[in-house]
Amino acid sequence: MSIAIVTDSVACVPENLLQKYNIHVAPVHIIWDKVQYRDGVDLKASEFYARLRKSKTLPTTSSAMQGEFMQIYEEVRSKVDGIVVMPLSGGFGAACSTANMAREAMSDFPIEVVDTRTVMMAQGFIVLEAAKVAAGGGSMKEVVKAARDAMPRVHIFWFMDTLEYMRRGGRISLPKALLASWMRVKPIVGIKDGVIEPMTRANSRSRAVDKLFEIMEQRVDSTGKLHVAVIHGDVPEEAKKLAERVAANFNCTELIASEITPVIGIHIGPGALGLCLYNE
Repeated sequence: MSIAIVTDSVACVPENLLQKYNIHVAPVHIIWDKVQYRDGVDLKASEFYARLRKSKTLPTTSSAMQGEFMQIYEEVRSKVDGIVVMPLSGGFGAACSTANMAREAMSDFPIEVVDTRTVMMAQGFIVLEAAKVAAGGGSMKEVVKAARDAMPRVHIFWFMDTLEYMRRGGRISLPKALLASWMRVKPIVGIKDGVIEPMTRANSRSRAVDKLFEIMEQRVDSTGKLHVAVIHGDVPEEAKKLAERVAANFNCTELIASEITPVIGIHIGPGALGLCLYNE
């Protein structure tokens, strides 16, 4: 039995790993000044952040992805015995519902859609765990189980220069007094049960990095192999330094860098830096 692995562009899985595990990616659509782009295809991350820094308008995302999933399903169905799809959290976008609509339109073929309940490399690590089982010849049930087993073990947290982009995009809700104080610092947030939650804050980027490490130390389980991704929004040099610090302080089985997709960059803005990790 062979199982095809499908996700969306929000998973931020590096290209070399997509190729290694033959992972298929449905690009989320971005609408900016009335022009529609496919995330990562028509609009690359570096181009997006350069434009975002200067733009007076904010792009939006589109739920018109059913065709993207259908195209992938049609392309792979003759080559595999089943398809497992792992979209971003249903709380962050329509990819999960559109993947399910495409599945229903192809009801004569076994397709399973797993809501990852997260985004970025947290989603990416879940996808990779499932892809490894698929690459080893695992059944559809085993692939789905690998994804679901990974979900509670994956942690993601990051800081931003400002909450302004999240506020404008409606992705965070705080009391006015609290929001005002958080807007003046580097907010550090994470994802819990499919929802973005404020975790702590710092007065500078260097202190924010220190806090990332404090959070990481609380999350790491020394009994299992440690996988880490440094995530960043167009700050590759800072990401490199952060990766070096992680490598010097933790015994990582895997340590990768992942650029934050424009779909997420819309809400968190340029300059974001964070960590995603899980123990086997």
